[in-house]
Amino acid sequence: MHISWKKLAIALAVLPFVVVLAAWIGFFNVGASSGHWKITEWFLHFAMQSAVRTYALAVDVPAALPRHAIQPAAGHFARGCAICHGAPGEPRSPVVERMLPQPPDLAGSGEWTDAQLFRIVKHGVRFTGMPAWPTQERDDEVWAMVAFLRELPSMDEATYRDLAYGKRLARPADAAGTLRQVLADCARCHGEDGLGRGPAIPVLAGQSEAYLLESLRAYAQGGRTSGMMGLPATAAGPQFWPDLAKHFAALPSTQPGGAGDPALVRRGREIAERGVREASVPACLGCHGRRDRSPLYPSIAGQPERYIEAQLGLFRAGKRGGTRFGHLMANASKGLADDDIRALAAYFSLSATPTATGMQSAR
Repeated sequence: MHISWKKLAIALAVLPFVVVLAAWIGFFNVGASSGHWKITEWFLHFAMQSAVRTYALAVDVPAALPRHAIQPAAGHFARGCAICHGAPGEPRSPVVERMLPQPPDLAGSGEWTDAQLFRIVKHGVRFTGMPAWPTQERDDEVWAMVAFLRELPSMDEATYRDLAYGKRLARPADAAGTLRQVLADCARCHGEDGLGRGPAIPVLAGQSEAYLLESLRAYAQGGRTSGMMGLPATAAGPQFWPDLAKHFAALPSTQPGGAGDPALVRRGREIAERGVREASVPACLGCHGRRDRSPLYPSIAGQPERYIEAQLGLFRAGKRGGTRFGHLMANASKGLADDDIRALAAYFSLSATPTATGMQSAR
């Protein structure tokens, strides 16, 4: 049977109208009580795998996954992911069992490369219940989740629950909608003492009330982007922000301990006290080391080294801001080299609180 090019062209021209007509009369069943046709299901999965594989080619994979940051990733997973995918000791919601397609068992995430997992976590998957990461500006958070997903298949229930919830293994049963519940959610990552539960989490204890309140508002309103902090800040709501800020500001901070690379700490102190004139980087202590500084300038002394390094990197890349003075840090950090950032992080992580003269000294 011979089909002429003319007949083929007519068929192709008519086809879109046939599809629209079929959709208009309701031929396609969109009910969720049954799945796709097998051929449709195969094609969609094939298309998803192919797209992830192709787009992942453009992903710049770090030399090592940030396993130091899996604790906040575990907290985020417990809040937003476990309901569909389940977790060690936490079966999926029965409602999820009726989803089509079924959310995959993440114990089998080994079928994907790190780059492909990053692509899925960051951008989500259309035609499924898999959403994109809450903000597209924070690749560091996405990589932390990839690191967590790599650990998840071998994680036992006790390890997971400690990472996701800490000492308080569940929300207080009688505290729904109260400050007590909101504080319990915060403590999952920041600890009940406000000192943080890992090197990727800031110390909130002793920070100024004004700065903490401004930060919560910035997270919730999207001015300071974070998939991990935006959700709990929004969930707490403006009615609890002042109480949260007051609570953590009143907690006692501790003096940092340990010892770093003396040469690195020395270089960090030099930048903190004098800046980097040739790169137009001002002295950090001119703002952050004064007792009479604005209450909206945070105290950096004693913050975890990895956290400081990450935040300076975000400022330099123009991906952190939101508070009214964020632009000052964005400008100040533009001239910092990678070695400068590492030096500052090493110095400030070992620094004590400001002295009466407004200067800080490394321990």
